Parts: sequence; structure tokens; C-alpha cells
Amino acid sequence: MRCALTISYDGTNFLGSQVQKSSKNTIFGNLHQVFSKLGIESKIVASGRTDKGVHATGQVCHIDLPEFWSDLKKLKRVLNKMLPSSIIVKNIKEVDASFHARYSAKRRVYHYIIKASSSNPFEANYITFLNSVEFEVLETNIKLFIGEHDFSYFKKTGSDTKSNVRVIYRASAYRYKDYIVLYFEANGFLRSQIRLMVGGLLKLDASMIKAKLNCEKDFKIKPAPSNGLYLSKVKY
Repeated sequence: MRCALTISYDGTNFLGSQVQKSSKNTIFGNLHQVFSKLGIESKIVASGRTDKGVHATGQVCHIDLPEFWSDLKKLKRVLNKMLPSSIIVKNIKEVDASFHARYSAKRRVYHYIIKASSSNPFEANYITFLNSVEFEVLETNIKLFIGEHDFSYFKKTGSDTKSNVRVIYRASAYRYKDYIVLYFEANGFLRSQIRLMVGGLLKLDASMIKAKLNCEKDFKIKPAPSNGLYLSKVKY
């Protein structure tokens, strides 16, 4: 039986989401260990990977369960009891055998959270603090990313993809209480693409962003810190 799991996690103390040979301290490394203890050895397939320190409120993965785990409510309860408190299974449901967490996904939604103030120890792992932010400029320039673009200059080396073209359906900036939230919704993202787009928004003017988007000139920028980024939802 193929099932889809929706999970949330605090990525602060993990080396990203992807299973690694060198370390078990990843999101899906922990999931795999727990599944193995429950007699489930099938491969866990995620909608996509998240980097070290990146969080998720709506990551999706699929796994093929053996017949003896037909009680999904019980499985969810057992998983949440066995997993670290920083990883929570929000939902488990049976899906069609053709469902694929990565390839069936139509859109992915991320949020990036910024606060224009001095850092504090209670939010430091979850928000990017900046001394000052020109919100109106941010609000205008983020819309430059909307549409179909070649994001070759907005990706980290090592991206395992055949094409660097992605379609961004929505990109916006808004205020929520004391925070500035950046919203990105696309058919997919390249490795560290969102963090590099945010880095560009914080360091480059509109003409420079356009030049990078048009692959005319590659202004070197650093990715924005990982702690402000959240995978919020995967749409199928």
C-alpha cells in the first residue's frame, strides 16, 4: 500500500533532509531508522530536499507499506512517539500506486521570514534578522521573479537537474506583525535557488536582478541564511 505522509520539522540541528551515507543526522535518515524498527524497509521518497537548517511545515513524502501496517492512525501515533520531537508526522493517507511525492507535485510553496531588528535567542534559529530592510523596494523587486526564467545564475553548483528553467507563479512580500514574509510559489526550485533569490533581493537593485535573470551578467551574491526558509506546502 502506497501512502503519502505530510511532515513538519525544525531543521536547526539536522544536516538537511536527504539521507546521507556519512551521517544519520538528517530528517529522512531519522525517518528511515524509525521505519526500519517498525519492519518497514521501503525507500522514502520526498517531494524535494531541503538544506541544512531549513525548516518545513508541509513536506510530503511517499512510502510503500507492508500489509501489516494497514492501521494508518496507529502508525502515525507510533511514528510521532518514536521520532525526535523536532519531526512531526501531520498526516498519513493511502494514495494511488502511481503517486510520486516528487514527480506528481505540481507546485511548491516556500516562505522566507525576515525581521528588521536585533537578534534574540528565542527566534535566532527560525528568522533572519537584519539591521534594516527597505520593504517597499523588496515588495517591488520580488515581482521580477514571476514568470518563466532560466535560473542558471540563481542556483548552487551541484544541482542535479536537466534544465535550469522554472516557472514562478507567485512571488510577493508582505508584513505580518513585526515580520516581513517573502512568498514563493513555483513548479519547482533549483538547489538553494530561493536563498539566492532572497540574497539578490537584499543586495542587488532591480537592473542587476534583471541582468541575472536574463543570464546577461552574474553578480556574485551569497545565499540568504537557511534558518529563515520554510517549505510550506506541496500542491498535487
